[in-house]
Amino acid sequence: MVLLEAAAASLPRERLVVATFDHGTGATATAARALVERSAISLGIRCIAGRATGPLANEAELRDARWKFLRDVASEHGGLVSTAHTINDQIETVLMRVLRGAGARGLAGLYATSDIVRPLLRLTRRDLTRYARARGLTWLEDPSNESPRYLRNRLRHDLLPALRRARPSIDRELIASARKAARWRADVEAFVADHIEVRRIGSSSIVGVDVALSSLESFSNEQVAILWPVIAARAGLALDRRGTARLAAFTGLSRVGARIQLSGGWEVVRSRDAFQLRASGHRRSMEEPLVLSSAVMWGCWSFRPVGNAVGVDSWSAWLPADRPLTVRPWQAGDTMTDRAGKPARKVKRFLSDAGVTGHERAGWPVVLAGDQIVWIPGIRRGDAATARSGQPGLAYICEYVNR
Repeated sequence: MVLLEAAAASLPRERLVVATFDHGTGATATAARALVERSAISLGIRCIAGRATGPLANEAELRDARWKFLRDVASEHGGLVSTAHTINDQIETVLMRVLRGAGARGLAGLYATSDIVRPLLRLTRRDLTRYARARGLTWLEDPSNESPRYLRNRLRHDLLPALRRARPSIDRELIASARKAARWRADVEAFVADHIEVRRIGSSSIVGVDVALSSLESFSNEQVAILWPVIAARAGLALDRRGTARLAAFTGLSRVGARIQLSGGWEVVRSRDAFQLRASGHRRSMEEPLVLSSAVMWGCWSFRPVGNAVGVDSWSAWLPADRPLTVRPWQAGDTMTDRAGKPARKVKRFLSDAGVTGHERAGWPVVLAGDQIVWIPGIRRGDAATARSGQPGLAYICEYVNR
């Protein structure tokens, strides 16, 4: 409520959207949402309210649901999320991460570089309470903030007061550590940006990264363990200590085609030239009709007609129009005839000869006319995808689109 009042006093109304989320935890949560809606309306600010669609069992689920809602609203309106976190929240966050054995990256807490705006982070909760009372603001205290069920509450009401009695400087020391950790974290992120070749793959729903093998091969396990969390964050993955250690060891010992499973449904696969980080539950686009005269997106691959001109390379092909055309992932056992009169050859061989191996090969598209593979985009055109006089068809070009 303090953030809402301060924003309304500082910024034009048309630049603001209020987002409030009901976690479904009871009458107080619903009343708080209603209070925010009434206050936003009274200030002439648009308000968007959301509510959990099912029961949320723990702090992590509550937080994930809230943040998904906030980020969705921000994305829809082309804005940034602004929260009312205070210095007390930072102290609690850092201490929680100390207790969980976090490294320097985690100890940065709310000081880490982020797309979240936290204009009240230098203030205390006491500062906000004084401000709210001075301005005559109305707010609601969520009774769940007192529940010992949640670690943050136990830390806030029991552990931190005990630590302050035993060590009055504990707050300053935690904040100092967080500032140092944030500087260290920023330095590592700058190093990765400048020295590690990382290519982000996918769209908003399919995300991963490819890391050039040559970028990592000169580093020790200890150094790679520092770099991987930053790399993984590019795909939206937060590595835990155990996952980081396993991944560092894998980086130094793996062979082409090897893979390692990480928590949260992720995996890393070693290809010939890169380490490929993907969501392990991800399935490539299913077989999809490739309609002549129209463009088609298949995952990150774009297929589009280009009239009658077929290029000299294998990224374009003349596709026959007398049979249905489909595109699907390569499958073990697939074969293609690339020259008239020659026996069919395994598609796997064509891909391997071109240096496409492992995880990358598993998602490579093939184009079929009827039940016959006629084109491996970027690799080889089949005999049936060669323009002939009098043959009905259309030239297509394929491009890999890194969205």
